[in-house]
Amino acid sequence: KGSPRHADILVVTGPVTRQCLPRLKRIYEQMPEPKIVVAVGSCAITNGAFNGCYNVVGPLDKHLPVRAYVPGCPPRPEAIIHGLMAVLEELK
Repeated sequence: KGSPRHADILVVTGPVTRQCLPRLKRIYEQMPEPKIVVAVGSCAITNGAFNGCYNVVGPLDKHLPVRAYVPGCPPRPEAIIHGLMAVLEELK
């Protein structure tokens, strides 16, 4: 959706940097209940290739409650679809 006020799922696909962390938290707070966060790719899950960089503040699950993890660098499209379908089953 164009606005986080209409979204149920927040999909994060990259590393969590110092610049994007306040924005991610603000978007998460604007989402209505039930809200779900999905971490897609190694960068969002464990920082991936950006581990140890000065501007990366850690994996996504240290800052937001993550419900689903889609591993891979890059993750396969089938894995992304499978992760999102698993989360959608929780919403029902």
